[in-house]
Amino acid sequence: MVSSDQRRRQLARKKFERQQQRREEARRKARRRNAVIAAGLAVVVAAGGAAYLSVGLADGGSRDDASRRTDPAPTESESGAPEPKMAIDAKAAYRMSLDTSQGAIAFTMDAAKTPRTVNSFKHLANKGFFDGTTCHRLTTEGIFVLQCGDPQGDGSGGPGYTIPDENLTALGKPGADGKVTYPAGTVAMANTGRPNSGGSQFFLVYKDSKLPPSYTPFGTIDEAGLSVVKAVGAAGVAGGAGDGAPVKSVSVKKAAVSKG
Repeated sequence: MVSSDQRRRQLARKKFERQQQRREEARRKARRRNAVIAAGLAVVVAAGGAAYLSVGLADGGSRDDASRRTDPAPTESESGAPEPKMAIDAKAAYRMSLDTSQGAIAFTMDAAKTPRTVNSFKHLANKGFFDGTTCHRLTTEGIFVLQCGDPQGDGSGGPGYTIPDENLTALGKPGADGKVTYPAGTVAMANTGRPNSGGSQFFLVYKDSKLPPSYTPFGTIDEAGLSVVKAVGAAGVAGGAGDGAPVKSVSVKKAAVSKG
């Protein structure tokens, strides 16, 4: 026979176990939901302390993963630094060349469509800003990008100023899901998820990826460079995850921007 006290303890224990099971299931659902959000936001860039989303792509700041957000950088009012003065030919084409540990990656930039973005990248490259940096983030699920340009190497860094969004209608009208296709070979700015929050972080698309039209598309990778990025993507993310540091580490030895 079970006494009334024992019975009460049994019922209390079962109730506690049911509560624990419900809490654990809620935690599992939250982890799955966060993983989906992170994959969707992977493309944000970090520019001086803000998280940048590249895919979700972030560019510096809060690392609440959508850099994880793949998202953005600090705003000009937060950083206090002015955007560099225009010093390029806004009617010309420019070429950015990255000498990396995995091979040469080069892409063309159209100053007529994205003059302030091109001007900023030329300004930073001339200063050696990108030299010695790493491409800190690779995504292999949901979106397919390699994110670079962070001097901190963790998605939180930037140049100390922000630049405005440009050319956001270039990829067409968004679908019912609010997204457009960023074709393989596209180079686009990461950001914090807020308008006009780009800094120095950018992402290289190695396979067609659907994202909100919130990331300035400003370059096109050449065939040889795209092959390098695809090889990095094929090697995957460290630890087998879908978003994180690439197995094939990509460090930028030298970055240069030239006209024509």
